[in-house]
Amino acid sequence: MANIAAMNTGLYNPFKNFDFLYKTCFLSGKTFNSPVIQVPLLPKWLLEQAGLSGEEQIQFLDESIRSYNTLVIPVNAEINEQFLNPLEDKIEAAFAKGYDAVSALPELDLFNWIGKFLYGFVYIEMHSALRKEMTADGLNMSQSLMMKFANLNFMMQNLYTSLEFEDFTPWSIIVVKLENTKTPFSFRDEINTLTFSLKMKDFGIIACLQDNGTNKRYHQDIINEIKGKALTAEQFEELSARFYYSAYLFNRLPEYTFMPVEGTTYIEAMPLRGNMTKPLFDVWQHKIYAQVLENFWKPWGYVVFEIIKNPDEPMSFFEKPYLPTAG
Repeated sequence: MANIAAMNTGLYNPFKNFDFLYKTCFLSGKTFNSPVIQVPLLPKWLLEQAGLSGEEQIQFLDESIRSYNTLVIPVNAEINEQFLNPLEDKIEAAFAKGYDAVSALPELDLFNWIGKFLYGFVYIEMHSALRKEMTADGLNMSQSLMMKFANLNFMMQNLYTSLEFEDFTPWSIIVVKLENTKTPFSFRDEINTLTFSLKMKDFGIIACLQDNGTNKRYHQDIINEIKGKALTAEQFEELSARFYYSAYLFNRLPEYTFMPVEGTTYIEAMPLRGNMTKPLFDVWQHKIYAQVLENFWKPWGYVVFEIIKNPDEPMSFFEKPYLPTAG
């Protein structure tokens, strides 16, 4: 853990003392003196727009099952009022209008909102792991994963403090239009790769929060192909499956330098290639991709056998599949 604890960023680092006990703000620690309140992870407005009661359930890594409305994160009242609520209001207004408004949102707003959502799950997982182990030493989590989570938390602190990303964006985010304008709300996430997707009404969002834009570049051909087109439900799930699989194949741990200068922290991305000669992504294998796709296409019942009937060309709902060459 030393490498994270030693990072003198001038920013709050919850991983330094495993600060996941609901006593301090998840984003600012003890930076502010106002009281800490518990804020719903799935905001009330989102449940309302999605037509959900909050009784819906979700399973966590420790196999516990909890309902949406029991999920909360600790937030400093001042941070909540001055910084998080205005962000929620902005996202709520865009979601209410649909695709045109959501796609016009600054990516930084989407990054912060999705980041809060995804990091909220990380917080809850960390809390239950700590409660089980009772000591940070017993926590079975890789250094690299903790570093990834800590970096996400550092970056989200742009919400209340001055942060500048130096000539890079840490995320890949795409917003697409959906053919079915009454798509029911659903979301998925993969916290190990910090990948997230959501769909509702006439829009879908796919995001990788800690890849410096590489997954978007990896899929640029198909992103160009669908520009301005409305996707069917199967197409959106297929596109999501590609991002989840490529995020899994992405084999670098992005590293950053943090430079506090006169009240602003400048974040610079270290070169992803580093001194490694291997490509940024492990080899795409159609067989494994087909297993991912089967999971995303569950509602339609397609099975792996059908998906890779042709081993060189997995089934696709796009005219030009633009799939990487399989190894």
